[in-house]
Amino acid sequence: MRFIVPGVAALVLSGCTTLASAPPTSAPQTEERTSSQAPASSAEKATRKPSSPLLPSAFFADGAEAFIAWRCTPAQDLITAFPDNRLRLWSSQGHYQLERAVVASGERYAKADLSFWNKGDEATVESANGRLECQQDTQRKTWTRDQHPDTIFYARGNEPGWTLRLDRETSQLSWVTDYGKRALTLPYGVASIVNGQQARMTLVSQDPAQPLTVEMEARACFDDMSGKPYPVRVTLTSGSDQWRGCGQGIEKRK
Repeated sequence: MRFIVPGVAALVLSGCTTLASAPPTSAPQTEERTSSQAPASSAEKATRKPSSPLLPSAFFADGAEAFIAWRCTPAQDLITAFPDNRLRLWSSQGHYQLERAVVASGERYAKADLSFWNKGDEATVESANGRLECQQDTQRKTWTRDQHPDTIFYARGNEPGWTLRLDRETSQLSWVTDYGKRALTLPYGVASIVNGQQARMTLVSQDPAQPLTVEMEARACFDDMSGKPYPVRVTLTSGSDQWRGCGQGIEKRK
């Protein structure tokens, strides 16, 4: 398996230091709900405002069709997504958004002293302090509500297999682990949230009988079995046990 100072952030790409920033998102809106509440009808869901928190924008592809993995030299693994005329880039250090720039051939994206130029399955990443030569590897189609309806965030991990789902309408999470043998639906609260380059979020279970902490960081993440790329690293902690995996904010249908 592979905070935020407004306007200034450091990106380390195997020795490269650069400046970059990502657009802020709205403050989270939370509402605690107990797992004993009856499910809402379709009509109720259609008329009420969602009570789930707003997630950092860096958790999403923002309309891009796929996440693409890049293997770079010096040793560094990156992930990109290409919304219209923009580039979203995730490294082991955080998330960066670059704007399209003029170039004679291929495609080039830049922000401050960070640039990403690619032609076909090759790319060069440059900053004031270094350069990476990258080769395109595997990619994964972006999850949408077609695959995960009523879900705002979805994550998964291996050994043992587990999945995590955040409900789009309520502050509830569904956690399935031990290859489906254990399943819990829990109300949660937002313990902390940071937007921007080093976007991250921490959720905590509101059920004293079922303690669980969910930590999500906008950093390049690769499934440790398939190698597929994801924009968020996820760590679940319950007591002395811990599970690690990858996740993604769920996009609207196109």
